[in-house]
Amino acid sequence: MGSQYYEGVGRRKTSTARARLTTGDGTVTANERPGKEYFTRIGDMEAVVAPIKAVGMAGRFTVSVHVDGGGVTGQVGAARMAVARALLKFNPDYRKPLRRGGYLTRDDREKERKKPGLKRARKAPTYTKR
Repeated sequence: MGSQYYEGVGRRKTSTARARLTTGDGTVTANERPGKEYFTRIGDMEAVVAPIKAVGMAGRFTVSVHVDGGGVTGQVGAARMAVARALLKFNPDYRKPLRRGGYLTRDDREKERKKPGLKRARKAPTYTKR
């Protein structure tokens, strides 16, 4: 990895991601594994590099992501936001296309806690008359 890099932190649900961008050949690594091996679901790898494509720099950055916590969806969302924030540090003029694509907005939806007497957060047990 080169000496000059740009770093961004992203969060989604209970996941946290730290992305480092260096000028390179467009490879993606996540938690020391190749990106395609770590993000295996269809569309997940495309979502992680979507901010780079949105600013027209596809294939010009080597992306290294460290992701913690949560599930697959949360980790992908966190990684995408981290990449977008790192791009913003690389060039502040990218704010407009990144904002237009929704990559800089934190999705703050969290799992609602389970309430007593209910099956889940809001699902009540089936009512029986007799």
